[in-house]
Amino acid sequence: MNKNNLTFLLLLSCFLIILKSEAQENNLHQFGAQVFIEPGQTEQETEEWFRVLKENGMKICRIRMFESYMHKPDGSWDFSLFDRAFKLAEKYEVKVYATFFPLTEKTDIGGWKFPKDQKQLEQFSVYIQKMVSHFGQFKSLYAWVLINEPGGGLKDNDFSRQMRTQWNKDNPQKEYLPNGYPVLADLQDYRFKRYMTSWMLNWIAKEVRKTDKNVALHVNNHAIFSNAQEYDFPYWRTFLTSLGGSAHASWHFGQFSRDEYALAMSANSEIILSGSGDLPWIMTELQGGNNTFSAYNPMCPTEEEITQWLWTVIGTEGVGSIFWSLNARASGIEAGEWALIDFQNKPTDRVFAIKEVSKCIDRNADTFQNIRKAETGVNLLYVRESIWAENVLTEGLPAVDDGRKTEMKDLLGYFQAFSEMGISPNIKAFEEFDFTKSDYAGTTVILANQISIPTRYASLLKNYVENGGTLIIGGLTAFYDENLHNTMLSGFPFKDLYGGEISEFKYLDEPKTFNVFSHKLSGEKWKGLITPEKESTILSKDQDEVLAIRSNYKKGTVIWLPTLLGTYARNQTSKPLSALLMDICDVTKDFRFEGHHSDVLMKTLKKGKQYVTVIINKNKEKQALAIRTGNENLKPKIIFSNKNGILKSDSVEINPEETMVLIWE
Repeated sequence: MNKNNLTFLLLLSCFLIILKSEAQENNLHQFGAQVFIEPGQTEQETEEWFRVLKENGMKICRIRMFESYMHKPDGSWDFSLFDRAFKLAEKYEVKVYATFFPLTEKTDIGGWKFPKDQKQLEQFSVYIQKMVSHFGQFKSLYAWVLINEPGGGLKDNDFSRQMRTQWNKDNPQKEYLPNGYPVLADLQDYRFKRYMTSWMLNWIAKEVRKTDKNVALHVNNHAIFSNAQEYDFPYWRTFLTSLGGSAHASWHFGQFSRDEYALAMSANSEIILSGSGDLPWIMTELQGGNNTFSAYNPMCPTEEEITQWLWTVIGTEGVGSIFWSLNARASGIEAGEWALIDFQNKPTDRVFAIKEVSKCIDRNADTFQNIRKAETGVNLLYVRESIWAENVLTEGLPAVDDGRKTEMKDLLGYFQAFSEMGISPNIKAFEEFDFTKSDYAGTTVILANQISIPTRYASLLKNYVENGGTLIIGGLTAFYDENLHNTMLSGFPFKDLYGGEISEFKYLDEPKTFNVFSHKLSGEKWKGLITPEKESTILSKDQDEVLAIRSNYKKGTVIWLPTLLGTYARNQTSKPLSALLMDICDVTKDFRFEGHHSDVLMKTLKKGKQYVTVIINKNKEKQALAIRTGNENLKPKIIFSNKNGILKSDSVEINPEETMVLIWE
């Protein structure tokens, strides 16, 4: 790296740190909603919507900029419908996140993600220039949302084939491994899709910057538990000013029950927090009202759920949340659905729930200014090649429930096990974890059934462990390399690190009980039989079968449990796994519950010597929670409670569906 590049990177790093600080200072946990603009609406009702925002603590909004409502058949442009909305936003001091929405089919409610040909790309460019140059005049414009919910949508057409031809030249598929094994499996389609998603977003950002060098740029990923495989958040940071996400319970939380939606929101938020790096992040879309004929399951969020989701985002360092939507659209698919207000434009109980959270933030502005998530030291890492491998291997097979297509399920079981102990671990893409440090004492990395691990990651994991880290390996992790070679046959690069190798995996029709560190655990679907090295310690054995080992590797430790403990935690109970993790992870210094509490979670923030804990009780019963802080001098006080929970001398009592927020100082 030359001197000029190094100087640029240092300046960029400083700029991003300042940017995040300024964003949190100027947009202190701001809430809002989509104001849906369409022809037929009157100025009076549009003004009512912005008045509702203002009167209920909502200081930001999102507007979808339909090209079809501005670009006329004769080629002229009429911006008046949207001008009115931007002027009203200024009147009521509401900042606008404006979403590019180029011309598409009338039935397309999400918008296209990629053009079909070069002509459509050029038309998109013209549209962007029109939007940026015209609406840049309004003080209410805060940011451009580059495209609605990127992820998926790449079709076989002229545009994609043209891009693929050049990409293939730059990224040729290997024919053989260095040791001679042929490369027969093709994951190139997945690599290309990931490249194209980032290419498209960066192209849009560059188009904006041709006209406006300063406006904020934002994007909202969606369906994170399945689409994360397609996202390259570290690269996105180079052109975005904030990262966002869509987290609709009805659309995106299908693998969770309704009682687990707070847990799902917590995990979703952790993934975005990690992806945002030094950028601020907001939850760009949360479900505001009833979905009647849309999405996978009809529901209307309760005021308690609205409160839980907002505080979960705040507790994960999010600086804002925007609901879809304030008012319902009148036309087309989704007409009459999703709104926070009723058909007479009156606020519902959900609006008032938002207002109460906003008031609490305003009352405690000094505390929440630039507050950060308290680091737990626990990191659940997902590897996108693992999800790609599952997709290829299980295509056309009914593999969702039999342990062959788990995606993030096993990882989420570990997340649940920590959460129900009051700990919120990090969830990171493998490349988002910092493997360059010289001291990892007190930290834990967990690879839960990440079936495909690129061979180049072996040196990174070795550096992590040899410098004091604890590594937990679960399930079929590293069963394949990045090209679907079975590593037990083509050369196992983790043998020294793991402290052994697998002789074979056996499929389990029923859960298997393991005794590890005096804990009775249950794993599902797979039982790995380990051939340990002499230096390894056997943790679990069934007759002659070694089922779990511990290996000391220089300064660090590896725990190898080749079964699906997290899947059992999701399907049955996380309590046994929680107990084991408390023994083998260095988390005793962190804020956490003294015991396990099913369906309860806690998020912890820190600012200087002050802590904030967000506690949510989804259990059907009242919970008495003793909270371990590691500092007996810290004293709590309640700053928010929507169900009259109370503090006692040695515990917190929290009612079902209650959200309680405490400041410790």
